[in-house]
Amino acid sequence: METSRGRGQAKLHYLHILNYRSFRHEAVELDNPTFLVGQNGSGKSNLVDAISFLSEAMESPLAAVFKRRGGFENVAHRGAKSRRPRIAFSLFFHDLDSCVARASYDLDLRTDRDHGLEVVLERCRVKAPDGTSTIFEREASTDSDRGFAWKGSADRPKLAPSTLALPLIGDSCFEPVFNFLSNMQVYRIDPLALRTNREQYGRELYEDGSNTARVLRRIKRNSPDDWEDICQLLSVAVPGIVKVETRKHHRELRLQFLQRMPDGRARFDASEVSEGTLRALGLIVATYQRPAPSLLAIEEPEASIHPGAVGVILDVLRGAAKSSQVLVTSHSPEVLDAKWIEDRHLRLVSWHEGATRIGKMAPSVERAMSEQRLGAGELLRSNALDAAEHT
Repeated sequence: METSRGRGQAKLHYLHILNYRSFRHEAVELDNPTFLVGQNGSGKSNLVDAISFLSEAMESPLAAVFKRRGGFENVAHRGAKSRRPRIAFSLFFHDLDSCVARASYDLDLRTDRDHGLEVVLERCRVKAPDGTSTIFEREASTDSDRGFAWKGSADRPKLAPSTLALPLIGDSCFEPVFNFLSNMQVYRIDPLALRTNREQYGRELYEDGSNTARVLRRIKRNSPDDWEDICQLLSVAVPGIVKVETRKHHRELRLQFLQRMPDGRARFDASEVSEGTLRALGLIVATYQRPAPSLLAIEEPEASIHPGAVGVILDVLRGAAKSSQVLVTSHSPEVLDAKWIEDRHLRLVSWHEGATRIGKMAPSVERAMSEQRLGAGELLRSNALDAAEHT
């Protein structure tokens, strides 16, 4: 089944990563949707974590973002030779809104001499459709009174060396960049989290899906048609399911599934349905959030889902690409068997000489797909999904 929502354009066009986890120095060009394909341990999840890191950094202190990952030293690439290695990101955007035709954001971080965090460089540039550019840049300065040097005409908030400027800049020119970064969402749906259903209150779906019941109830209240779509999609992915609702049990909000039985219909609690059913529901709900995430990253959507239901989930993600930029990690041929996946959607992830490399497909593989001799799933099964050589 294919949803009525179509494909959107990629907003985040390029992402450059320096010394972050398994990335030594890598540039990734993204499409919409983009599928990251590679073996276990190749670094697919580390790219998704970089997305999550940048989003969290717009809302939380940098020290807290690093602490959740075990600290700066745990995140920095192990091959970095400097005693004070830098972690850096450069992002390039297209058409963020009607006022921003192009934009870029650069962030360069390191530990200071006292093992605290220091922003070495932070720069944001936006270009309007008429070609007018606006920029702010703050760079670490040797002037102890100033802490860092400013360039550009943007407001200059008082900042500690470890505080980002973008979330605090008052100039509306830079707001589309901040909004995109802060609204990126990463999902690693955990069926156990949906099953135990710890009471959660966030408006956005949590990374593990643990507050799915609350988000689903909000969707049903605010957009009954979307709730009907969710039920229909779930019924196609999991034959026998008629609909999914929420109910109060003491102080908890729980998921309840209505399923066809030989003698009628029966209701089942989340603890009584399969992991695949719960994961499928979490993935579908993630794509029906309003407002939609700017970028929606999904880790291995095929996990614990029957191969026959993978196509439904892929159609849901394809539909979500109209309102969000979609990024998917996978090493499953069943995922790549989807006929609509083209060579431009695929990025091959590999581990090479102690670092993660990401590239487009080799020209010979592109020709095989474009001429429809072989699909990406078939090429993966035969170990023939080769990447183009890095230059």
